[in-house]
Amino acid sequence: MSNENMSSNFIRNIIIEDLENKKHDEIITRFPPEPNGYLHIGHAKSIVLNSGLAEEFKGKFNLRFDDTNPTKEDTEYVESIKEDVKWLGGNWDNIYFASDYFDIMYDKAKLLIKKGLAYVCELTPEEIREYRGTLTEPGKESPYRNRSVEENLDLLERMKNGEFEDGSKVLRAKIDMSSPNINMRDPIIYRIAHATHHNTGDKWCIYPMYDFAHPLEDAIEGITHSICTLEFEDHRPLYDWFVRECEMESTPRQIEFARLNMTNTVMSKRKLKQLVDENIVDGWDDPRMPTVSGLRRRGYTPEAIRNFCMAIGVSKANSLVDSQMLEYFIREDLQLKANAAMAVIKPLKVVITNYPEGQTEMLTVSNNAKNEAAGTREVPFSREIYIEQDDFMEVPVKKYFRLFPGNEVRLMGAYFITCNDVIKDENGNVVELHCTYDPETKSGSGFTGRKVKGTIHWVDAKNARPAEFRLYEPLILDDAPENEGKHFLDQINPNSLEVLEGFIEDTTAKVAKPQDKFQLVRNGFFNVDPKNTTEDKLVFNRIVSLKSSFKINN
Repeated sequence: MSNENMSSNFIRNIIIEDLENKKHDEIITRFPPEPNGYLHIGHAKSIVLNSGLAEEFKGKFNLRFDDTNPTKEDTEYVESIKEDVKWLGGNWDNIYFASDYFDIMYDKAKLLIKKGLAYVCELTPEEIREYRGTLTEPGKESPYRNRSVEENLDLLERMKNGEFEDGSKVLRAKIDMSSPNINMRDPIIYRIAHATHHNTGDKWCIYPMYDFAHPLEDAIEGITHSICTLEFEDHRPLYDWFVRECEMESTPRQIEFARLNMTNTVMSKRKLKQLVDENIVDGWDDPRMPTVSGLRRRGYTPEAIRNFCMAIGVSKANSLVDSQMLEYFIREDLQLKANAAMAVIKPLKVVITNYPEGQTEMLTVSNNAKNEAAGTREVPFSREIYIEQDDFMEVPVKKYFRLFPGNEVRLMGAYFITCNDVIKDENGNVVELHCTYDPETKSGSGFTGRKVKGTIHWVDAKNARPAEFRLYEPLILDDAPENEGKHFLDQINPNSLEVLEGFIEDTTAKVAKPQDKFQLVRNGFFNVDPKNTTEDKLVFNRIVSLKSSFKINN
């Protein structure tokens, strides 16, 4: 994965300058997810950026799990993250866990105590918040702040040995309770948690806080550029303080950039987990989810996601990206890759009354009108076919050129047909059309006798394969629900999923496998669902419609 096609950005310029000044022999970046949920499209941006920079500058890229909170982490998330990063093309040179460094972190905590820069505090969580102060008022010092080095070392050891209850004590850094940066007002370094860790088991009952662990992890691994999102900008002085006061040999540089925000999209693992836990969606990989696994199941390709991430670029300014931009890149990627197929998702039966009964012929149709190299395929055609309900109108509106009583249209790759009779059920619903065909008008025959304005697709009723088609709309109705003061659950789109039972041509059905992608004529780009497709039934997820008014400004 390379950033060569990404326009120049301030992070890249920093790296170039550091290399020119011989500040580093080698660039080392990392992607450090917490294994407390599945990755989403925002994480994809970070993966593309970090792995791309390492590749461009011939450095190294680490995948590291920030697994410092055993109460929310799980091996399921670890494995899903590995799969997603690999699928996106983020080929890591090393894979690490924060828990690999717990012994080193504990020793560094003791070092801070010995330097008079850390102490065990027994204030309650509420009291700690109260003592911290506000943005306009300084904090108050804890009454436990001036304990002796010996007492602090003893209490920390006893905390580690499991002598105290959860929440009864914490280890805090001793920095400055009057600092204008609240993050520097004696932040917590360790808390007690009698919880089994997915990686270290029951070895520990105290765990480091993220703000303490993260800079040490970067320094231990020799990370040169610790790239993170803007919400960590105010944490940078604390990051640098821990690296310096813990006397780390390596000094990483933290650089912040704007996170990805998209319209109609939730970008929070906590909120995404809520959608899963409350069964609003079909798991983390629901095709409506912005998770990498959800996008993959829906049919997005890693190439499309990478191109999208590179196109939106890297900046210091927060902005909102139109979700249609991501759709643009999957269309661009699939135009030449995905072969065409005919499928009818809202079937209406057509009987061609003058076509010989019992006869089936094979017709040759193109696999991809934009890619001749894709070749052709043979599809069966007989007396009874299905067309889309939307391709017939009993009383046509102005400029409606498809099928209606007395009108003639072309069946794609087949013949001209004319609608003669409309069959309705007892409720007056159209259930069947009777048409006639002109055998002289076969596609490819060179017929020039007359022209028709409408062309519609179809499938052969006798040979077509039943299939389920899932059409998706944005899961979130409002572009920015939180900005409107509304809870995101109040903005769930009740029509985000429509399930239709239709038919797909037999020729395609015979070869379709999970994750195969097709251009279903006039209906959109579809992916064979890997979760619900069985030997007896194909399930197709619509990735995107075939066309959109959205354009990329070059």
